[in-house]
Amino acid sequence: MSLTVAYPLIALIGYLLGSLNLAALIAKLKGVDLRAGGSGNPGTSNALTLMGWKVGVLVGAHDIGKGVLAVCLCRLLFPAAPYAGVLAGVACVLGHIYPFYMGFRGGKGFAAYLGMTLALNWRFALGLLLAIVLLVLITDYIVVGTMTTVISFPAFCAVTHHYAVALLLCVASAVIIYKHRVNLVRIANGTEIKVLASAKGKYRVR
Repeated sequence: MSLTVAYPLIALIGYLLGSLNLAALIAKLKGVDLRAGGSGNPGTSNALTLMGWKVGVLVGAHDIGKGVLAVCLCRLLFPAAPYAGVLAGVACVLGHIYPFYMGFRGGKGFAAYLGMTLALNWRFALGLLLAIVLLVLITDYIVVGTMTTVISFPAFCAVTHHYAVALLLCVASAVIIYKHRVNLVRIANGTEIKVLASAKGKYRVR
């Protein structure tokens, strides 16, 4: 198969996997409107905020898993395509953020990005996870871990001379930063929802 055919297929597979949204499904079953509270997005952090830590962990595992799956599956299906993994991962992130069947209004993409990072370079990802945990515990803001991830991974790839990979990652990173702009403003204003308050159910919709 030629790369001109393979790459669009890779992007499509990644996008469709990314568009699978467990948070929206669970919210529908529970009668919770994810648009009405928290960040207003059907993603991991808002599932944690509005439906508690158990649902948040489940949704997070799903969203990370689909990022891993997109990378690994497309590498397996398209071994001759040198950028199959990163293209599939970026498409997965964009599918999570812009799912076609939800009016292109999905989550913010962090967990899927983390899954992609794990599949592309698990050693870097494990070190990054430790840094994220420490930063979130210190600051009590999930968005700090998000910004650390989406900035550091493309930078690492660029420093290690994987320029094409870094460029593709920057597409997903730029979209995620844009989607989190409100969170950054709320941190500056002191109104951003904190992790511990979310885990304790302070903001939960009942």
